[in-house]
Amino acid sequence: MIPVECFFVLSALLFFIGFFGFVTRRNLLAMLISIELVLNAVDLNFAAINRLLYPEETEGFFFTLFSIGVSAAETAVAIAIIINVYRHFHSDQVNSIQEMKN
Repeated sequence: MIPVECFFVLSALLFFIGFFGFVTRRNLLAMLISIELVLNAVDLNFAAINRLLYPEETEGFFFTLFSIGVSAAETAVAIAIIINVYRHFHSDQVNSIQEMKN
């Protein structure tokens, strides 16, 4: 059986890769993928903490399923916004959105 600490290390790695990708990328889709990595790290933490604290219970797994559903809805809305930005500005870069302020 895999130790729970390995899941925490994997979760931390996913979180920091997602955070680094969000901060350094200027492409809207790459930023969305980075946000999804961060949310997957949170889901992994839910499941690992549940397994660590309450091995016989399933609340952490239900929180994970709920979070995955929210992530799917968030992704659908974000992709719709990105498509509309691309149609209007013909670019998917963050810099092109700065023109919306004017």
